[in-house]
Amino acid sequence: MPREAEPSFNERTFVLQALQEGLRVDGRAFDQYRKLQLKFGDQYGVADVALGKTRILAKVSAEVTTPYTDRPFDGIFTITTELSPMASPAFEVNRPTETEVLLSRLIEKTVRRSNALDTESLCLVAGQKCWSIRVDLHVLSHDGNLLDGSCFAVVAALRHFRKPDTSMEGEILTVYTSAEREPVPLSWLHSPFCVTFSFYGDGEITLLDANLLEEQLRVSSCTISLNKHGEICQIAKLGGTPVEAATLVQCTSVALNKVKEFSALLEEKLAEDSKRRDKGGLLAELSAENER
Repeated sequence: MPREAEPSFNERTFVLQALQEGLRVDGRAFDQYRKLQLKFGDQYGVADVALGKTRILAKVSAEVTTPYTDRPFDGIFTITTELSPMASPAFEVNRPTETEVLLSRLIEKTVRRSNALDTESLCLVAGQKCWSIRVDLHVLSHDGNLLDGSCFAVVAALRHFRKPDTSMEGEILTVYTSAEREPVPLSWLHSPFCVTFSFYGDGEITLLDANLLEEQLRVSSCTISLNKHGEICQIAKLGGTPVEAATLVQCTSVALNKVKEFSALLEEKLAEDSKRRDKGGLLAELSAENER
């Protein structure tokens, strides 16, 4: 199986020595993210996220299907991740690495198991028909901190997505096209985001948004998933050097501030996209009437 190129002895020494002196190679502060950019596609439910040189694309699709027998009143919600050799030579097609498994599991826990999406609202006919919402996550370029970028992309794509409107007449279900009826947004309960901390030395040095080189040199990491109201969805500390409880409490406080920034950015981009799409919609009709 291909492996990532290990940092050289000189790189390792230089980066770790710089961290001891309070410096990062790219000049950022220890608690500073790289520039986070979000673009929506022409279709609803397509989000393109860039975090520095890390780039991720999320696409949401929906289809009518049969619900699970043990959950007849719920719709189906799945997230699939794909890490291809295009993102990094360390990834292979159809051979999931540990990175890919952890990425998909942590995003599942953060978004699906925290009930961010109201799956009951996806039910059309109890036990017979429901919406199946699927998010496909494609990593286009890997330069560290895939988890935070991927979680942001998934939440942004789901918030942006619109599913076709439906109606029931007797036992006949009608699904309308976007030309017949305006598509409707998903029933969304809260927006959880991931914030990953990397630890160095004996756990006394903490970095936010480590790039690929910094990730290869860390002694342990911790991912905190929460929403802007401070409700924690999960804390994942997967092995590595032990970290003091006081450090984790401090990390949670920092994570909450970052999540509030993510939420504000997402709301701003959604408002911009909505305004852009409404150029020929209701606002244009109202202004045309006024001109007449």
